[in-house]
Parts: sequence; C-alpha cells; structure tokens
Amino acid sequence: MQSHSIYKVPQGKLLKISLEYDKKKNVITNIRITGDFFAYPEEAIELLEKKLQNTVLDRVVLLDTISSLIAKNHIQFIGVNAEGLTQGIMMCRL
Repeated sequence: MQSHSIYKVPQGKLLKISLEYDKKKNVITNIRITGDFFAYPEEAIELLEKKLQNTVLDRVVLLDTISSLIAKNHIQFIGVNAEGLTQGIMMCRL
C-alpha cells in the first residue's frame, strides 16, 4: 500500500512523507522523507530512510528507532525532531 502525508511540525517546519508499507505485515517497505527542514550530516535522511525499511509501523517502535539513530549517529535536525518524524510517518497509515 502506498500513502503520503504532509505534516507541519509544531514550532517546526513542513515534513513530507511518502510511504509504502505491507498492510498484512504492518512493516515499512519503502519511505521517502523530504521537507523544508535541515539535517546534519547531509546523509542523515538517507540513513534514516534505509534504517526504517522493514520497521514495524508502530508509534513506539518508530520513535525508539528514530531516536536511537539520531543519538548513535549524532544527527542534528533543524525544524523537525524524532516525535515530528514519527507523527508524520504514522499519519500515512490513517
């Protein structure tokens, strides 16, 4: 199943998510994250997209996965955070 969401992060920037997921298994098969936010290092979004493939489409699992990746790779976001990314992804499922 393919879905899209556009989400304005509170006190942040616009986040656009394109998501493909296996409805039966409830896992992400492909994800594209774009928007008017900034990420450092530049490859952080690509890394995040790869890490989220085959991840269960569940708020707690997503938030933990994203938060861990940010901490482990010293990723800095301007205009978005782990909670905002999680919310944008979950909105694709509705």
